[in-house]
Amino acid sequence: MTLLDTLTADMKTAMKAKDKATLSVIRMLKASVSNEQIKLGHDLSNEEEVAVLSRELKQRVEERDSYQAGDRPELAAAIDEQMDVVKRYMPAQMSEEEVEAIVKETVASVGATQKSDMGKVMGALMPKVKGKADGKLVNDLVQKYLN
Repeated sequence: MTLLDTLTADMKTAMKAKDKATLSVIRMLKASVSNEQIKLGHDLSNEEEVAVLSRELKQRVEERDSYQAGDRPELAAAIDEQMDVVKRYMPAQMSEEEVEAIVKETVASVGATQKSDMGKVMGALMPKVKGKADGKLVNDLVQKYLN
């Protein structure tokens, strides 16, 4: 079952439950996935679907952070609810320990020893953790091991 099929089924469920908040997020996700399909001209692969979901989640994180910085907790809470809906469709996230183990392994395998090797490490590492780990966490751990 593709992501679009899942979203359509969940959209129907949200309509029947009269869950307007979830319904609006699902509609937005469905539109984003459809737009990406049209842009690329083919059905999306799992990696492409995860990229769309990651992009949508990242937008919400940035939006929530701006609301928190602007002292608007009620709007930030609404964005948190939207993020929870988006996370349902994301692959399971790796724990910090799992990411740290992959970072150690990758740093060793590319022979990185200093901060100037950051690009080499990130280039080898990101395909392994894309969509499964927060990019900021990965970046912080790589910097930790390159000091």
